[in-house]
Amino acid sequence: MYGTCRTPGEVLDLIRQRNIQIVDLRFTDLPGTWQHASLPASQLGLADFERGIGFDGSSIRGFQAIEESDMLLVPDPTTAFVDPFATIPTLAIICNVIDPETRQPYSRDPRYIAQKAEAFLRTTGIADQSFWGPEIEFFLFDHVSYDVLPYRMGFSIDSREGYWNSGRNDGKPNLGYTIRPKEGYFPAPPHDTFQDIRSEAALILEQIGIPVEMHHHEVATAGQGEIDMRRDTLTAMADKVMIYKYVVKNVARKHGCTATFMPKPLFGDNGNGMHTHQSLWRDGMNLFYAPCHYAELSETALHYIAGLLTHVDALLAFTSPTTNSYKRLVPHYEAPVNIAFSKRNRSACVRIPMYTTGPENAATKRIEFRPPDPSCNPYLAFAAMLMAGIDGIMQRLDASPFGPLDVNTYHLPPEEAARIRSVPGSLSAVLEALERDHSWLLEGDVFTRDVLETWVAYKREKELQEVNIRPHPYEFYLYFDV
Repeated sequence: MYGTCRTPGEVLDLIRQRNIQIVDLRFTDLPGTWQHASLPASQLGLADFERGIGFDGSSIRGFQAIEESDMLLVPDPTTAFVDPFATIPTLAIICNVIDPETRQPYSRDPRYIAQKAEAFLRTTGIADQSFWGPEIEFFLFDHVSYDVLPYRMGFSIDSREGYWNSGRNDGKPNLGYTIRPKEGYFPAPPHDTFQDIRSEAALILEQIGIPVEMHHHEVATAGQGEIDMRRDTLTAMADKVMIYKYVVKNVARKHGCTATFMPKPLFGDNGNGMHTHQSLWRDGMNLFYAPCHYAELSETALHYIAGLLTHVDALLAFTSPTTNSYKRLVPHYEAPVNIAFSKRNRSACVRIPMYTTGPENAATKRIEFRPPDPSCNPYLAFAAMLMAGIDGIMQRLDASPFGPLDVNTYHLPPEEAARIRSVPGSLSAVLEALERDHSWLLEGDVFTRDVLETWVAYKREKELQEVNIRPHPYEFYLYFDV
């Protein structure tokens, strides 16, 4: 379904064929949350795909000031799909945002930034396509509550799989099949109690038109899972990430539980990552493959890696963009804290998967950038990663200072471990890095200074500052009795 329509006329035909009653217009705000507005299907005409449909941009996070609030949504016919959760037949369609006076794409529209990144890649002559395959992890909880009040702050999480429930005795049967911390990778049912929920989500994605390669339980206790989509080009995959999150959340809700893509909801166990596989192609050939080199990587791939790792501090402002992200990026939880590359080493920021080798598998050669997490805006995160990689290629940056690192860094002598630089430890640090190091993002006008300044200001004022000024429950543990 997704991607089957090519023209506005085909969308209108689909509406008639499927007896669609409602058209749901969807777009993404700057932080990365889906927004929507609906209209009766009878009100959507061919002209709307050109002139757009009005909305208040001042009410959307990171968008317009109130005196410039009028904006337009222009539906992209290639993104139409029937919403699998709506009771009333509904067609969802992803939109671009347009300025009504200039008729130009809106510079703060994340989807436009992704489209500009793809266009810039083509203008460089390096490649004509980039392919992306994010591994998006999530938790399924049976209960979540939280308070943020002047006199009470805290949260409570529960899960049928949580190891803390192994001794529960509340008058109801306790069957004992909980998952110990860091032992959740691939256990079969009855330990894996969310198999059917993940299967249902995977099949719905396929029904929408998004091919799924695999799903499984992830490492953490309490229902951590992953569903892997087949790779796609940059903007299309960012669209699919938004659909993926929508599907997982709604399937979970249907079954009486809740899904979160928060990077680190549980202390003492693995967090949610979004390890992102990526490669560059030209004329149908994978530019990252080269036989007889380290991990079968080409010089182009090594320069690309050098770009990612040279700019990693600033890059994390888009790929790991929350205060909670830096509770995940700590050692010993499979977190990629080492600014290095390696084949098969999951503690390095860049891993080169080695599941298949040889010229017959050249199409599968890619690199995996592991710091991102699913709290990111995928349009901005993918665009920023691509721009860092392009800069590495255009500047012919040297990857050798970053590896290869084919050792377990946790077992290195302290003097050797100290020579390996780690990723920054806070949102504040990566925002400061972005302010120092961003010229590569401005190439081709992909990111504008206005977008970067708006992003940094939003993250500082609306998130970082608001977290910093509030007491933390652990502060009571440490300091209440001083």
